[in-house]
Amino acid sequence: MRTQLRRLARLAATRLDAGARALRRFARGAAAAERTLVIGGVRSGKSRHAERLLSRHHQVTYLAAGHQDPARLAALRSRLPAGWLVRELGDTSDLAAALHTATGPVLIECLGTWLGRVLDEVGARRAAEGWEYRLDERLLEFLQAWSQTRHPAVAVTNDVGSGMEPESATARLFRDVLGTLNTQVSAHADAVHLMVAGRVLELG
Repeated sequence: MRTQLRRLARLAATRLDAGARALRRFARGAAAAERTLVIGGVRSGKSRHAERLLSRHHQVTYLAAGHQDPARLAALRSRLPAGWLVRELGDTSDLAAALHTATGPVLIECLGTWLGRVLDEVGARRAAEGWEYRLDERLLEFLQAWSQTRHPAVAVTNDVGSGMEPESATARLFRDVLGTLNTQVSAHADAVHLMVAGRVLELG
């Protein structure tokens, strides 16, 4: 089981890399928008920094892309500007659709929790037949929407490559796929900000 998951993780990463190269060729003719990836560890300040990046805009769509409990959503809405709309995504595929139909700036919070839901939905954690193809479709759908967005967009994600080696095969699968996804989102970003202990490092 563990060997199979490692093999499938490598396969998914390879296909995502190939799809991203095709997307780069496609995106050359697309209208450019300001896209920023904010990456960091747990409680590094990445979410608040992402909000500050869009603070000059009166209307922003805040895409709650992962599971959010009612208390956290209430606290989020209470601290955000009055013109900001918090949108809970009922299905993981809604993320790409929300980017395609956006009429103004968008903040995505966060790619890590979104990917966790995607892995569950496509059957990756239980190595269901064909899960890697379904995963490719979801990730490439999102990357296409990200590369084509015509409005300012900020995506928050977790840095999963700097910690200890995960003990379980499913945790390693998540780390490998998210690391690959982060790399491809970064390739289509105009700026990448790394958050460390509340400080921001702008990566070239």
